[in-house]
Amino acid sequence: MRATLLASAILLSSGIVHAASDAPSGGAAPPGRYRNLFQEYLHKSDAEIAARLETAWTQLFAGDPDSERLYYEVPGNMAYVPDINNHDVRSEGLSYGMMIAVQMNRRAEFDRLWKFARHYMHHESGPFRGYFAWHTAYDGRRFSNGPAPDGEAWFATALFFASHRWGDGEGIFHYSAEAQAILRAMIHAHEQPGRGPVGPMFDPAVKQIVFVPTPPGNSFTDPSYHVPAFTELWARWAADASDRAFMAEVTRTSRELFRRAAHPRTGLMPDYANFDGTPRAVPWGGHDDFRYDAWRTLANPALDWSWWRTDPWQVEQSNRVLRFLASHGAQLPDRFKLDGTPVSTDFNTPGLLAMAAVAALAADRDVGEPWVRRLWEAPMPRGRYRYYDGLLTMLALLQVSGNFRVHAPPAAP
Repeated sequence: MRATLLASAILLSSGIVHAASDAPSGGAAPPGRYRNLFQEYLHKSDAEIAARLETAWTQLFAGDPDSERLYYEVPGNMAYVPDINNHDVRSEGLSYGMMIAVQMNRRAEFDRLWKFARHYMHHESGPFRGYFAWHTAYDGRRFSNGPAPDGEAWFATALFFASHRWGDGEGIFHYSAEAQAILRAMIHAHEQPGRGPVGPMFDPAVKQIVFVPTPPGNSFTDPSYHVPAFTELWARWAADASDRAFMAEVTRTSRELFRRAAHPRTGLMPDYANFDGTPRAVPWGGHDDFRYDAWRTLANPALDWSWWRTDPWQVEQSNRVLRFLASHGAQLPDRFKLDGTPVSTDFNTPGLLAMAAVAALAADRDVGEPWVRRLWEAPMPRGRYRYYDGLLTMLALLQVSGNFRVHAPPAAP
């Protein structure tokens, strides 16, 4: 009884509500119910799941600073999420940290991360105005000015959720205004004077997110940047009707891109792809393979299916790619050629295993359950590589437990 009461207290304090285990109906409105595969497949209790999430949160945000933590406060009421291995701070990591914070109902941490991003990364003027420099030093010094569109995509969605969950504040904490400004820059940068070669983050002709908004990176895409679960929401929430219509087209195109990019036998997608879905080779090498970015292509179609239930191919795809990964048994390489040839001797990398568990949201039970069990039993990543592995693991715990939710605007009277 005490454990049940403790679990209820944790769930209420964090704003997490475990819904029934049946899948959302999908369709024209954001889902109101979310599958909890830890309950559905593993019969874990609310108390066990709440404890698992709290333990993971505590390690990432308050754990040992030398081996566990990924959240560091700095003067000015700010905080950053470092990539320990590369000794920098990335828009990707800050936006993931913000999304984790809003899903866990942790406004103070959310605001500190957002303030760091807005203060040190955001371009107030110049060709990149409205965008965020993709990486800085721990003290905020910019290593480069160029942005990475996945950071903007996750920033905008996290800000929308924060606005709907907590209400808007003032200045940079007027979350909805900040989200709308990011969207306008992503869609309309090419229409504004004084930007030189800097263009939009969505190609206006092919209606796809680009790798970067400058040549030559604006002539191809990164399949892991395609998050139709999010852009489906932007097609409802963007301020301008024309932008809502455009984002609806972007969402449809992303779902089609997944089909074209996935290998027909293995289901693997490349790090980088041409707009027609074919792998894109680049001079810095290897990104026409299934590598680190592409781990997220396991999760993105499955999250889209779990929220919207629009494209049944996403079920076929999740089954296909998980069966391929399972064929490697206990020693799963973390990088492959798209035909399934391993190009790595690193095995059972936590980030890849986490994304495979998210794919179980769209897969058949016999295919998905082993990956859900592996996620449940896996420790939170520690040490030098805890940045990407740790963030993906935390996101997977939220998604697989049904606690990665759409926070929609308050219902009209």
